[in-house]
Amino acid sequence: MTLSRNPRILIVTPEVTYLPNRMGSLASYLTAKAGGLADVSAALVNALFDQGADVHVAMPDYRAIFSGQMAPFLSKELQAIQNKMPGERIHLAEDRAFFYKNRVYSDYWLENIKMALAFQREVINNIVPRVQPDLIHCNDWMTGLIPAMSRRMGIPCLFTIHNIHTMKTYLWQIEDRGIDAAYFWQHLFYDRMAIEYEETRNSNAVDFLTSGIFAAHFVNTVSHTFLMEIVEGRHGFVEKSIQQELANKWNAGCAAGILNAPDPAFNPLYDKYLTLTFGPDDHDAGKKQNKLALQKLLGLIEDENAPVFFWPSRLDSIQKGSQLLSDILYSVISRYWESNIEIVFVANGEYQQHFKDIAQYHGIQKRIAVCDFSEDLEHLAYGASNFILMPSLFEPCGLPQMIAPIYGSLPVVHDTGGIHDTINHLDSSKHTGNGFLFEHHDAAGLSWAIDQAMAFYQLPEKSREFEIQRIMKESIDRFNHSVTARQYIDLYEKMLQRPLIN
Repeated sequence: MTLSRNPRILIVTPEVTYLPNRMGSLASYLTAKAGGLADVSAALVNALFDQGADVHVAMPDYRAIFSGQMAPFLSKELQAIQNKMPGERIHLAEDRAFFYKNRVYSDYWLENIKMALAFQREVINNIVPRVQPDLIHCNDWMTGLIPAMSRRMGIPCLFTIHNIHTMKTYLWQIEDRGIDAAYFWQHLFYDRMAIEYEETRNSNAVDFLTSGIFAAHFVNTVSHTFLMEIVEGRHGFVEKSIQQELANKWNAGCAAGILNAPDPAFNPLYDKYLTLTFGPDDHDAGKKQNKLALQKLLGLIEDENAPVFFWPSRLDSIQKGSQLLSDILYSVISRYWESNIEIVFVANGEYQQHFKDIAQYHGIQKRIAVCDFSEDLEHLAYGASNFILMPSLFEPCGLPQMIAPIYGSLPVVHDTGGIHDTINHLDSSKHTGNGFLFEHHDAAGLSWAIDQAMAFYQLPEKSREFEIQRIMKESIDRFNHSVTARQYIDLYEKMLQRPLIN
């Protein structure tokens, strides 16, 4: 899909590094990354540029990250943009607020607001007038004021929500940072109904994320199902204003869900971290070699036929469902003791010590390995495992459930959000599906899904291999940045053809 004409598109993104938040200390040092924003933005820029589109990028000038000792850790995606695109297409917003920062977000909310206002001031006052875009694509709360300016100027604006998180400030503070908010103040969203400018200016807080939703001509989240869950009010943690404005956009036909895609480095054919690389046609041999390497490395029972379950997500007590597995961990190990079942955790988080304590108490350290996150171990675990565990309470998009089937590791997951959009329950008799879904978010549901996975694992070897080969091929074709970029390009086309209502 190519754009029917050659519009000038400005992509505004606050995140410039790509290290998953589960990577521990280094990732925390570089960025408080909330999802796939940096790599999706980069992939989209690359896809548009490859197709000859007149695409520009606006991002903060994090000089300390770009030119300092942390430069070797810049994302491959950002490096690709810098190498491919002419310098005049990359617009770095300049301000001391982020010149000397060594990560994208601060631990202090006032500091984050200061950086967000400095970034948006440069975009509004300097970058937009210089680029003169036909369409602006903004991302997350740090760009939430720009859609109001865009609507006032009559420029189509897409606002992408990667993370349901917002900040608030006042008009006087926005203006104090050099943004002429009076020009577009009526297109912003406030704590209460805004009638008169002067009264609003000093006492009625502006909500960044909700303003972006409210003012943008079109909005998208990073999965369709998560969008509908918000619209239907199924998540209590989502602020009412965000829920209501997303519902308004959906009802007006101006909202959609577009999935993120995994980093292309997750490919078992080329993965440098694997003991033996493999593809769909030789996955069985590759799995066994990597499994033995992982088992030896972690001190587990060395058995190439042992079913290995891998936990790839943060070990928290709220979103990721750690408590569900802790409730049934020993019973699952006991139930499948003869098969040498093993569970490997490569993740940080509060529940890490809890799983270590369970393993020690029951003396099952040869069956359970709990490890800090590391990139090399994560890749090896995908290559070695037969299943991943992802019993998330909610999931805006999720990436592990897309990465795993590319490696022939089948997801055992809760049916929610982005998981619902990417995983279908496996029916080997019909050669359909790519994982094992449970509907009710409780320990019994997870236990049932694990039983379903083990029943599949005990199928005749040829039947099992056929299904895994099919799933790997389908996943490689389905979960990639080209597919994601095509969907954004389709959306751009739709927006550029639609009359604007200002």
